[in-house]
Amino acid sequence: MSLKQNLPKASWTLTKIAVGGIVLTGLAVATVAYAQSKPLPTVERVELDKYLGVWYEIARKPMYFEKQCAKDITATYTLNENGNVTVDNRCYSKDGVLKQSVGEAFVENPPFNTKLKVSFLPEAIRWVPVARGDYWILKLDENYQTVLVGEPSRKYLWVLSRTPELSEDVLNEYLSYAKSLGYDLNDIIRPQHTLK
Repeated sequence: MSLKQNLPKASWTLTKIAVGGIVLTGLAVATVAYAQSKPLPTVERVELDKYLGVWYEIARKPMYFEKQCAKDITATYTLNENGNVTVDNRCYSKDGVLKQSVGEAFVENPPFNTKLKVSFLPEAIRWVPVARGDYWILKLDENYQTVLVGEPSRKYLWVLSRTPELSEDVLNEYLSYAKSLGYDLNDIIRPQHTLK
C-alpha cells in the first residue's frame, strides 16, 4: 500500500502542504545562501559632493550601536579638512534623550567612492586603521535622494532618504534589491520620524 492509501484524506492534504512548505523553505534558504556566496556589488560611482548632507534612516537591520535609537535617526555627512567625511549620527531614545556619535569615513576606492571605512574611535586615534566598519553604497538613485548602504557580510543594512518619509513603493524597491543580494530582511526595523 502507498502512503496516500494509509492516510485519511485530510491527513494526506496536510502532508502535501507540509512537504510543499519544506521544499519552498529549502529553496528560499538555498537562494539566500547562493546570493550571499556572491561578491556584494556596489554602485558604479558616487559623487561625494552630491552625497554629503543630511540623510534620514528609513529602515535598517538591528545593530548593537543603534539599540538605543528609537526615532528621528539621521546621519549628516560633511567634508573635513583631511579630505575625509565627518559622520554625525543622531537619534532619540524612547525616553526622548538625544544620542549622538561623531566619526570619520575614509574612502577606500577613489575615484569611485563607493566603499568607505567608518571609524568612531576618538578623533586623536582615528587615523589608526583598526575598528573601522564597512560602508558600501549598494543602490543610489540618480538624484541622490535614496540610498541602500550595506557591508560584505550582509549583517548590516540601511535604507536612507533625504526626507523623513519615503513612499512604500520606493522602500520596497530598495528592500527587494537588498534581498536579491542575499540580505535576510525578516528583522528589518523601521524607525519613526517625528521631527519634520
